[in-house]
Amino acid sequence: MSKVFVKDRGNTNTIHLDGERGDTILQNADCAEEFDVSSNVALDPGTVLVIGEGERLEECTRAYDRRVAGVVSGAGEYRPGIVLDRRQTRSRRGPVAPVGKVYCKVDAGYRPIEVGDLLTTSPTPGHAMKADDPREAFGAVIGKALRRCAAASPAVKASRHRGPTVRPRGTRWLT
Repeated sequence: MSKVFVKDRGNTNTIHLDGERGDTILQNADCAEEFDVSSNVALDPGTVLVIGEGERLEECTRAYDRRVAGVVSGAGEYRPGIVLDRRQTRSRRGPVAPVGKVYCKVDAGYRPIEVGDLLTTSPTPGHAMKADDPREAFGAVIGKALRRCAAASPAVKASRHRGPTVRPRGTRWLT
């Protein structure tokens, strides 16, 4: 048998390596990568970030921003399954999820969000919104909503995909 299990302090399997099948199974939901972030950015999990000056990430502040980089990983019950490029530097760094499931800050005040809607950056700092203009959305999509979010509801869960790197959470949690 060529199986290895790694357990946490509570004796729960968190990593499962299966040599027979060639599988590596991680308990958590996304693949995060650490990026340098601007000093004025609140690294709250679920915050939508864009590429700023000097390749440092900052909160989004405008709709359909093609500089979108992703969503700060770790909101809700979703934690990174793996974190890439973690290293000691003098720069401030944070985990951004370019792929996987992640909670994302959303503002449904612009338009209600339905399951499967594309999400993009919003003028509300650090939040996503429904992308309803296909021309503007090209290159500015964060991911897809996995839950609906009405203007008065609390949050949304989203799935991230490679490509235009972005993730969602919000004035409501989209999940």
